[in-house]
Amino acid sequence: MQLSAANFPARPAWVEIDLRRLRRNFQLINRDKSPALRLLSVVKDEAYGHGALEVSKVALESEVAFLGLSTLEEAIALRDRGITAPMLLFGERQEAELPWCLERGLTVCVNEQHTVLKLGQLAAAQNRQAPVHLKINTGMSRYGVRWSEALPLIELICSRKSLALEGVMSHFAQSDEADKTFALLQLERFGSMLRSMADRGVSVRYRHLCNSGGFLDLPQAHFDMVRLGILPLGVFPSSVCRRLAGIEPVMTVKARIAAIQDLEKGDVVGYGMRYTAPARRRIAVLPIGYGDGFPRVRNQGFVLLHGRRAPIIGGIAMDTTIVDITDIPQTGMWDEAVLMGRQGTEEITVHDVAKLKNSVSYDVLTSWRWRLPRVYLNDAPVA
Repeated sequence: MQLSAANFPARPAWVEIDLRRLRRNFQLINRDKSPALRLLSVVKDEAYGHGALEVSKVALESEVAFLGLSTLEEAIALRDRGITAPMLLFGERQEAELPWCLERGLTVCVNEQHTVLKLGQLAAAQNRQAPVHLKINTGMSRYGVRWSEALPLIELICSRKSLALEGVMSHFAQSDEADKTFALLQLERFGSMLRSMADRGVSVRYRHLCNSGGFLDLPQAHFDMVRLGILPLGVFPSSVCRRLAGIEPVMTVKARIAAIQDLEKGDVVGYGMRYTAPARRRIAVLPIGYGDGFPRVRNQGFVLLHGRRAPIIGGIAMDTTIVDITDIPQTGMWDEAVLMGRQGTEEITVHDVAKLKNSVSYDVLTSWRWRLPRVYLNDAPVA
């Protein structure tokens, strides 16, 4: 047999991304929102581990107005792969990045005077008008100009013919919990700034404040556009936010059994001997571990095998996870296990994995390493 890339063996651990579910999720979101409300699809950090190019293509098929990214490198990678849609770069840009943003047609978030002046100079020198979105700090205290001090910067932008104030934005610090007190305070601050702009005759095309939690629970804060990252991926941002019926997770993490061992009473398992067999047990080794992004836990959690839960035993290693299959006797070599996702009637959710990691769903999704191949399923439009 001639060895080539075409017949290179697939790794027995991988991430599946169901593009049909992704399309369906966008359909449900579009049905739920008002017709005039535009969507920005947040595809930073490889679309939270799902693959920025693939998610961007589906998002654009679903008529999103913008793609949202965090780094210049992310945006250029999409441009180089044929994505021509409007892209909004979050955060702050170094001065050396601004010529690249102009050249690649990237919309910049501006937060302070220096960037406004420099971008305006560069655009004027090229006889261009560069669109910008002004970030307003309404309480997140991260990027942005303080809401009470924003008008001078707005006036500076509007005074530059080479700049177009296309949007103003802010970001909720907590929009997906039951207590909306601070979110409503941020909304009031943002609204007061918009009213001050209107009093001075300044209008913009896009006013946007909401993330996924705000979209679900704060319709009064929708304005012209909402920024959705985790919701189209089928994950709700919290356990208490509003649900959209039919939304399903897009990502599943799988591995195949690479070894089976029989233990006698008293045998130990793994680094640090964290598990001792209380009786005769049968165990299986999965070739996936914390080097792939699974939480480094000990004797916690489950995987799914033959539609049943197999407990994790011992400590998670860099490349291996060991599970007890004593009560699933039909298990054999190279059988498929699910570490996150559904198998039969059982499911291990991203929130379940987040509890193991003592973290949040966003962290789990973005932590699956890219040495785990992404396998894209159902790459066809929803009928």
